[in-house]
Amino acid sequence: MAIPVDQLSHPAVRTLVTAINANDRQAFAAALTPSATMSDDGSDRDLQQWADKEIFSSNGHMDIESESDDGLSLVADYRNDTWGAMRTRWQFMVDDGKVSRFETGQA
Repeated sequence: MAIPVDQLSHPAVRTLVTAINANDRQAFAAALTPSATMSDDGSDRDLQQWADKEIFSSNGHMDIESESDDGLSLVADYRNDTWGAMRTRWQFMVDDGKVSRFETGQA
């Protein structure tokens, strides 16, 4: 059974996932530190280019399966119009209440 986004433990992660699922670019940017970074399947990517392709232009959406590490690690069914649905893992690092880095990949 999926965990409702509004019940995720970590506030910074909850804010970022809410922005992703709402397809809200402004809220997504506001949830990140100015120098935030990310990786996908172990390769660092340009966060803005990746987010545009994998989230915003393709209707990305996360259904959270589980969380661990005080809410900083998630397993989610992630779907978008490009790739369909896949089971993914997400690891977040938070600095001053905002996400400073996230790493994602297939679970």
